[in-house]
Amino acid sequence: MSSIKFDLEIKFGTQYGKEEEEAVLRVLRNNAPTSGDECIRFEKMYADYSGSKHARVVSNGSTALFLSMIGLGVGPGDRVLTTPITWIATAAAPATLGAEVDFVDIDPVTYNIDPAGIEEKLTPNTKAVIPVHLYGQSCEMDEIMALSQKHHFAVVEDAAHAIGAEYKGRKVGTFGATGCFSFHEQKNISTLGEGGIVLTDDDKIFERISLYRSQCTRVHGNSTKYCKLDEEKFPVGKKFWWQDFDDCGYNFRMTDIQAAVGTEQLKKVDHFNQRRIDNAAYLTEALKEVPGLVLPTVRSYNKHVFHLYPVRIDPKEFGMSKEDLIYDLLHKFGIKLGFHYIPLHYSTAFKNRGFKKGQFPHAEKLGEELVTLPINPRQTEEALAYLVKSIKDVRK
Repeated sequence: MSSIKFDLEIKFGTQYGKEEEEAVLRVLRNNAPTSGDECIRFEKMYADYSGSKHARVVSNGSTALFLSMIGLGVGPGDRVLTTPITWIATAAAPATLGAEVDFVDIDPVTYNIDPAGIEEKLTPNTKAVIPVHLYGQSCEMDEIMALSQKHHFAVVEDAAHAIGAEYKGRKVGTFGATGCFSFHEQKNISTLGEGGIVLTDDDKIFERISLYRSQCTRVHGNSTKYCKLDEEKFPVGKKFWWQDFDDCGYNFRMTDIQAAVGTEQLKKVDHFNQRRIDNAAYLTEALKEVPGLVLPTVRSYNKHVFHLYPVRIDPKEFGMSKEDLIYDLLHKFGIKLGFHYIPLHYSTAFKNRGFKKGQFPHAEKLGEELVTLPINPRQTEEALAYLVKSIKDVRK
C-alpha cells in the first residue's frame, strides 16, 4: 500500500531520478552559478524540441507570461482577452502592466477558450489574446490564428499545462507571438519546484524579453576591449568592460542548477507524457459507466498530455455533490481531489474590476461541477485501480 499512499498524497507533478541527482551534483561542484552554460544548453534543447527559433528560461511560468506582455509592449490603453478558467497569473500579467483584461467564455466540451467568443469581444484596442491550453489539451489554434491575422492582435499561448502537447502534429507554444511554459513542481516536468521558459520566433520580442528578464543590462566589451565613451577618464589602451541599462527591468533569471535538471527532465518528457496518456486511458475506460461522471473529451487531432484529469460531477445522477465527493474521498479513502479552477471573475481582484456572476455561463457551470483526479507518471495500475474503486464505493 505504500506506493498507493505516495501516489495519492502527491497527486500531480513529475518524477526525478539518478540523472537529475547527478546533474545537481555536477553543477554544485562547479560552484552552482546563476544563468550560465547550463541555461543556454537547456534553452537550445527546448527550442529544438519544440521547433522554435528562440527560447529563454525564466524564474517561473508567471514571469514567462509577464515578459511576453513586456515583449509586446502591452500597457495602459491596451486590451487583452483570455479565459476565466485558468490560474490568476494568466490575467495578472497584462493587468499588472495597466492593461484592461476581459474574459471570453469557454467551449463546454474541451473547457478551452471559445474562438467564436473571442471575435465577439474584440475592440480596436485589443492588443493580445492569451489562449490557455487547459489541462494539457490544445486550444483551436487554426481558428485563433486566423482571427489574429484578420484583426491584427498578438497571440500569447499559455502552455503551462501543455509541455509536449500537440495540435495537428505541431507542438503548442509555437503558434503565437510567444509560448509560455511552467516548470512548477506540479507540472509535467519541473526544474526543482519553480521555473519557466518563453518561446518565440520573433527576434525583436526575444531581445526585449531577454533584456527585461535580466534588469535590461547590456554588457559592452570584455577584458580585452576598451570603452571609447570613457577615453578621457582612462588611459588609452586600458583594458576593462562596462555595462549599460536600457531601462529598469527585472531579475527573472533561472539558475544553472535548475536548468541542468530541466535538461534531464526534457529528455524524459515524452515518456512521462505517455505514462499520463496511458493512465488517463485507464481512468476513462474504468469510469465510463459510472452514472453522473462527465469524462474528458480529447479532440482526435490533439495530443493531450493530461497535466490534469478533469471530471464533471452531475450531482443528481452521481448521487452526491462535488463538495461531498471531495470530502468523502479524502476522509474515507485518503484520496485528495483538486478543483481547477474557480472562475477568475469570481475573485476579489476581478470583482473589483467590474466582473459579476452570470457573465460567463459555461465557465461558471464548469466551476460548479469540476474536480480533477490524481494523475502523474509515477502511478501504478494498483494505485489507479484503488482510485477507481474508491470513486465507485463512495456512492454506496
